[in-house]
Amino acid sequence: MPPISHTWLPFLYLYGVGGLFFLIGMIIIRKSKAIDLNKKRHRFWYRVLIFGYFYFVAFHVITTIAALYW
Repeated sequence: MPPISHTWLPFLYLYGVGGLFFLIGMIIIRKSKAIDLNKKRHRFWYRVLIFGYFYFVAFHVITTIAALYW
């Protein structure tokens, strides 16, 4: 089995640092009032962004586990 520095450390860096930038971007969007969550269309796209981030995290976890153990 490969060491953690070759498998999970890049994953943690990618989604940890990338997630931090994503979170900061989402906060900036909210604070600058670039999004109005009272509008149905804005709520939809806000949820799409959040779901998309977690979808790719889950997909990456599943494929990493599959590559390591199967």
